[in-house]
Amino acid sequence: MIAIIILSLNALIPVVHADSNDKIQKIERFVEEQKEISKIPGISLVIVEKGKIVYQKGFGYADVKEKTPVTSHTLFELGSTAKAFTGLAILQLEEKGLLKRTDDVRNYIPWLELKYNGEPQTITINQLLHHTSGIAWNSIVHIPESNADNALELTVRTLLEQPLNRKPGSSFEYATINYDILGLIIQNLSKQPYDLYLKQQLLEQIGMKDSFVGLHQVKSDELATGNKIGFMREQKYTPPIYRGNIPAGYIVSNTNDIAKWMNVQLGSEQNDTISEQVIKESHIPDKSVEPFDQDTYYASGWGILKKGDNQYILHAGENPTFTSYFIMQPDEQLGVAVLSNMNSTFTTAIGQGVMDLWEGNNVKISHSDVYQKLDKIMTILCIIVGCLGLIFSILLLRSLWKLNRKQRTLIAVKGKRMFLLLFHSLFVAAILILMLIAPKILLGMSWEFIRIWGPTTISAVYYSVIATIIIFYIFVSLLIITKKVISIDLKQDSQIK
Repeated sequence: MIAIIILSLNALIPVVHADSNDKIQKIERFVEEQKEISKIPGISLVIVEKGKIVYQKGFGYADVKEKTPVTSHTLFELGSTAKAFTGLAILQLEEKGLLKRTDDVRNYIPWLELKYNGEPQTITINQLLHHTSGIAWNSIVHIPESNADNALELTVRTLLEQPLNRKPGSSFEYATINYDILGLIIQNLSKQPYDLYLKQQLLEQIGMKDSFVGLHQVKSDELATGNKIGFMREQKYTPPIYRGNIPAGYIVSNTNDIAKWMNVQLGSEQNDTISEQVIKESHIPDKSVEPFDQDTYYASGWGILKKGDNQYILHAGENPTFTSYFIMQPDEQLGVAVLSNMNSTFTTAIGQGVMDLWEGNNVKISHSDVYQKLDKIMTILCIIVGCLGLIFSILLLRSLWKLNRKQRTLIAVKGKRMFLLLFHSLFVAAILILMLIAPKILLGMSWEFIRIWGPTTISAVYYSVIATIIIFYIFVSLLIITKKVISIDLKQDSQIK
């Protein structure tokens, strides 16, 4: 009887391995396909289950130019998946009795008085955690470029000049700066810079020894090179430093350390400094407002999705040149993390697809990335504008050549020509001004912000359009202030007579 049981178990083991290998093969094909479609140069993937890393692999390059492969040690900026670290730190401070989530933010930042319809409002820590503070989503536009020690306070102070977009607690509106305020609260309470506090009191306690809080902390040559899409391929790009936005998006880590982070979140790795209760509370969503996505509510730096009988804990992260995505299924102690060195929503699609495949589901993704679409449009526009610029340049050079050859001559500008020159100048000036202010009017953004976050082709189109308009202006102005010289060949004229 015992022999039969042993034989049965031995027969089952290859089936289990075969099933796991089949999943891995499907996942690897899927990731490679999505990497090719998305143009993401480098991807790091890790899957944890019941406290163990069951799959981990790097795809592509951490640095395309140097052909440096992505490994489990490759460091990436996390983007907004960093918010969960700040959220957990806040809940730990509450556990220590240093704050309450129902407290008014002004208890910890007295000067932070924000207004809605001209009236000062009470904003609670909970509302910051759940993105129901009323702070506008486009407050991110005003985050200052800075690597100064006081950058966090400078970032929060930008809110003093911005009215709230809605009444606090009334509805969800994702605003990254909510978590920068939480970071400043942590800093004020701990009497220690946010980055040092989080590194010592959270990351190191979890065992995330290779992770850093802000780029200024990074002392490693494992950091991947950041990229943006441009002219339908990856383009290396170095964005400005936003040290004041670290609590919301600038933790730097790798899949080795993120595996530890997910295991702590899933309760499969016990930690003396982080209680299981605090972790569970960080996953409790705010259902006092409408879900921000289908069946998805926001908790403390996590989205909580109810899908049938299963609950998923998830979040995406996006910086100008990096993206990440974490998704976990707590009942199975299962977690998937994807890190990439390009700003692309494909990172999220890859993470969701990998989770589906590991759970045994089929995946058919026809994902489209807004940055990729925009890049294609901008590439076409760049070609069109470039051709127009070339045509006007040729016409301008031809007119200048004629002027030099005395085939055209300068004339006094008056009457009709004066009117045409004035109208032409005002018309071109109006176009240039409209170009400069259009993003502010239509999107509430500046060209500088769009240049930093958008595809590199946006900058190419922007400067090409300005250059073409200037060439056009000079060309038409030259036509207005000159006229053709009519030459008469006297000899030929006399022969005709």
